[in-house]
Amino acid sequence: MPVERRIIATESAPAAIGPYSQGVVVSGGRTLYSSGQIALDPASGAMVGEGDVAAQTRQVLDNLAAVLAAAGMGFADVVRAGIFLADMADFATVNGLYAERFAQAPPARATVQVAGLPKGALVEIDVVAVAD
Repeated sequence: MPVERRIIATESAPAAIGPYSQGVVVSGGRTLYSSGQIALDPASGAMVGEGDVAAQTRQVLDNLAAVLAAAGMGFADVVRAGIFLADMADFATVNGLYAERFAQAPPARATVQVAGLPKGALVEIDVVAVAD
């Protein structure tokens, strides 16, 4: 039996900058796989907070919130997150802002430093969420 997929596309999050969707919901609408979000302003498509990892992280989390909401979910539904940093020295700053969104029962997570991110971003985050 083929898996039913619903593509998530919301103007409240940045449009995809390549051949991918903001998110895909499967498993009868229960599981969301988000694409990684960087600090793009949804309205202008411009990078927010050039050189400011705190400002970028806030925008990334806002963008993820919009994708989750478009799928009928929220941060409480996130079971796995991936954080990609241009510089591991930014870990404490990103971690502190991330913790504000996951105060109760935080999801499993991996954080890695990468050689580069799209558009010179300092941080990118993706999530997997499962609704009840």
